[in-house]
Amino acid sequence: MTVTFEDFQELNIKIATVLEVVDHPDADNLYLLKIDLGDEESRQLVAGLKNHYEPEQLTGRQIVVVTNLEPAKIRGQVSEGMLLAADAGTDVRLIVPDGDVAAGTPVR
Repeated sequence: MTVTFEDFQELNIKIATVLEVVDHPDADNLYLLKIDLGDEESRQLVAGLKNHYEPEQLTGRQIVVVTNLEPAKIRGQVSEGMLLAADAGTDVRLIVPDGDVAAGTPVR
């Protein structure tokens, strides 16, 4: 499938700061992440990172998030965006900025 440049421009991708990480109450491999997107209110993401990161490795980190996805209910919890990560099967790594930037900064 080919995506046009116009389609890509429709994505709202921003830098977020992870404020809090807790275990998902109904899933063994998922975390609930509370993120800060700058001037916007904080949001919750459901992320399958539990087998790859400890909560203290995520808290305070900056991540890249697609913010204009329709909210999805995952195992009873609402996810209000999607973080970007490289997935090589057993090895998952977050896509992160190479330096500190303000939460809410657009990614282009």
